[in-house]
Amino acid sequence: MKQKITPTQKTLNLWAVILILWSIYRANFHFPDWVDEFVFKPLVFILPVFIYVRRNEKGGFFHNINFYNKKTWKTDLGLGFLIGAAFFLSALIANYLKTKKFVLFLHPPASFLSMVLVFATVIATAVSEEILSRGFVLKRLYQESKNIYSSSFFASILFFFLHVPILFTNAKMVGNLLLAFMFVDISLSIINSLVYLNRKSLILPILIHAFYNLSLILFV
Repeated sequence: MKQKITPTQKTLNLWAVILILWSIYRANFHFPDWVDEFVFKPLVFILPVFIYVRRNEKGGFFHNINFYNKKTWKTDLGLGFLIGAAFFLSALIANYLKTKKFVLFLHPPASFLSMVLVFATVIATAVSEEILSRGFVLKRLYQESKNIYSSSFFASILFFFLHVPILFTNAKMVGNLLLAFMFVDISLSIINSLVYLNRKSLILPILIHAFYNLSLILFV
């Protein structure tokens, strides 16, 4: 008798297909970052999830990924900007300790429009990755296991593997920098997973993810 495929197995199967497609793309194409984040990541990360949810689950797409919570979205926005300010302040202090002087941005954008593009790009990155990793994978792992910690940890390992194609195509990611990236990537993912399951919304995880990336771009 053929064994029925569980929703978790279907989720992981789709995640594996997405990882393969993303790996092929990263290995063979090298476009500017904005093309990756605004075009190919939505096509590879979000579109398959959208199709899967619409075909296999009842209710709207945004409802099934808990994109926002009507009761908490305003608070989530406020907390997100406060956490973003904390990231910037921490980076500013770290740079002062390293250089002995206050530098507002180590890598300032060339113009206001380029600053807007940088900010829009980190938001786009966070939206694509959080929809896939938290709204799709984590939610369905938690629905089956009912264990907030094991589902958060496993989803974070999968989140890290999404970044492996980037590591293999980035010559700068070697040695201690690679280990640091692995640790921070998984740690941030676990935090975002716990936040998502607690808030039942992607708004705060998206902002945490985006402001963390923005602080790295501007200050590190």
